[in-house]
Amino acid sequence: MTAPPDILALRDQGLVGELDYHFANVLCRISAKPSPELALAAALTSKATAEGHICLDLAQIAGSALGASGLILAPRWENWVRQLRASGLVGGPGEFFPLVLDCQGRLYLHRYWAYQDQVARELRRRGLQVMDGVDRKRLGNGLDKLFPQAAKTGVDWQKIAAATAILRNLTIISGGPGTGKTRTVARVLALLRQQTGDAPYQIILSAPTGKAAARLEDSFQRACQALNLDGSAILGGTGRATTIHRLLGARPGSASFRHHRDNPLPVDVLVIDETSMVDVALMSKVLDALPSRSRLLLLGDHNQLASVEAGAVLGDICAGATGFTGGFAEDLSTLLGSQIPSSPAPRSDLTNAVVMLRHSYRFGADSGIDKVAKLANKGDVAGCLAQLRSPSSHDVQWFEREDDPLSLAISGYRAYAEAVASAASPGEVFRAFDEFRVLTTHRQGRRGADGMNQAIGERLSSQGLLDCRHRWFLGRPVMIHRNDYNLHLYNGDIGIVLVDDQGRERVCFPGLNGGFRWFSPARIPEQSTAFAMTVHKSQGSEFDRVLLVLPDQDSPLLSRELVYTAITRARSSVQISGIEEVLALAIQRRLARSSGLRDALWGDT
Repeated sequence: MTAPPDILALRDQGLVGELDYHFANVLCRISAKPSPELALAAALTSKATAEGHICLDLAQIAGSALGASGLILAPRWENWVRQLRASGLVGGPGEFFPLVLDCQGRLYLHRYWAYQDQVARELRRRGLQVMDGVDRKRLGNGLDKLFPQAAKTGVDWQKIAAATAILRNLTIISGGPGTGKTRTVARVLALLRQQTGDAPYQIILSAPTGKAAARLEDSFQRACQALNLDGSAILGGTGRATTIHRLLGARPGSASFRHHRDNPLPVDVLVIDETSMVDVALMSKVLDALPSRSRLLLLGDHNQLASVEAGAVLGDICAGATGFTGGFAEDLSTLLGSQIPSSPAPRSDLTNAVVMLRHSYRFGADSGIDKVAKLANKGDVAGCLAQLRSPSSHDVQWFEREDDPLSLAISGYRAYAEAVASAASPGEVFRAFDEFRVLTTHRQGRRGADGMNQAIGERLSSQGLLDCRHRWFLGRPVMIHRNDYNLHLYNGDIGIVLVDDQGRERVCFPGLNGGFRWFSPARIPEQSTAFAMTVHKSQGSEFDRVLLVLPDQDSPLLSRELVYTAITRARSSVQISGIEEVLALAIQRRLARSSGLRDALWGDT
């Protein structure tokens, strides 16, 4: 049978897409007992995965109205499950069927159940594993040397995180901007080098995108310099950070990687930054390729937006962490010589692998950025708006929709345009460009990234700052949207059209060791102008100043996590342009992704 009329109606209303519709058709054709219930479940599960959910919460939507018209009703729970079981295509966890239904009423595409199961099993195993052979006397001395102020400041969570990372196979360090995640990792790796001496030891720094990897590398080297550590000696080899896809050995046109369980990564310590951007499928591939005794350090901010693809892995990990067990807290207290607090009700020993950094060293007590970010994260609409409007908030500003965001954007990019016009060096041009960025919540629309990029180009041209009338104009910033492994250009990389040493207009990208790489525009893969970018695309980046342009009306994409992520991209100032009601709705809405990972990790099944 083909999909029933209800699926056609949902497709016409945009609730399911063409791929979802055809997936439902395929399952109905191969089913021993096809039914409208099977078609609906298949289409909705496919759609849920495309929207970032690991699964469809079938129990939650059973019996409810679907679609814009509200005329289509989902089947009642008992009947729906009965028809799905009869189809011959729906099994339970661990069974090999196209769809998997667990006992909580969550329905998965089989591969996503398998990804979730792999991640949960591996993280639980690693989270319980204490490393053997640690020289605790050497570790204690090293910690005291690298954290000389800890005894004066009470509980030092950076020091606790460093000790945890030496003692355990898995450590998750979560914290907001300026809490010292990278500096902590620099100390961790220095301590590990003290433990291993001259023995060969492979350490790899990685991140989900090229931009995030470059920032991690730069932050790590700066942290080492501040701590009088030799970053190159600590890392060994080239000392470069890499993207996760490149590390695993991505194969163009294939979902598989060169490294996997039977060909594991040659690494003793793997550090992954910006873990909030890592989806469940990619995390599964990492854990499959990582040797069982290799240490894994996951860094990130679990309050940020989740990955674009399915899952919210870092959020699910941190959601169940309630603090250290009594035994591990006592062990740390003995090692560090100070009392380490424990949780009154730890959910499992996995909680010992999670450390939250609480203090921001970037923002002072009077920082409006820090206050607004925290208020948005708490869902405090009134407090957030009051802080944005407060005269004392020198680093945050609120602009009503009627105010012209283009004027703010042109003001922000003026120094950049002048650097391009004066034929400044590539390094100077990139530094000027990275001082400011326009962020949007959507890609399309007048106040989306596409609309703002067009409008900014027109305004720059009309004011004689840049001539943006043709596609590859001098000074055009471009963002790559598709990986090109031959050119080593990756999704999220940003280049700028500049004049090279031979007087040719080429697209310039930052390269290794502070150098630059130049490409003919004709060779550049799929890209777009990058004066404005979506908040999702900005993850892994930081700018001195940020202008956040909100849409004219509410959208399901708006959430407090999105607002928080946008605000925390800024180091020195944030401007927000929009409607008060839209900002309020965004802050009130928490990003929720259907997933069984939290239960699988923390034993709630």
